[in-house]
Amino acid sequence: MTIHKPNQRYVGIDKEINGGMTDTGKIIRDAWVFGIIDESETCEGWLPQGIEDLWKKVNQEWEKYGFRVNALPEELRERFFRIQNAAVEKARATGWDPEFISDDE
Repeated sequence: MTIHKPNQRYVGIDKEINGGMTDTGKIIRDAWVFGIIDESETCEGWLPQGIEDLWKKVNQEWEKYGFRVNALPEELRERFFRIQNAAVEKARATGWDPEFISDDE
């Protein structure tokens, strides 16, 4: 996760390193998929506790489907791929390379 200090506020998925292809970015995108937060919510300014709470909610939703994309109902699966594909495209446009793993993630 890109948040390291207890009171450090999150920069927002739109300002994340690697075009948001981080653990925190994945939590936010998955929260969009499940409708936990609106797709316009970047989580900018959130404290780590808020991101952790969001992660718990996302995890509860994934648990219902055995943590498998293919087990999602069609509507959620389509939303997952739409959001994920857009995120990958945007991240690549900012220079993110899925082959390169950074210690910053």
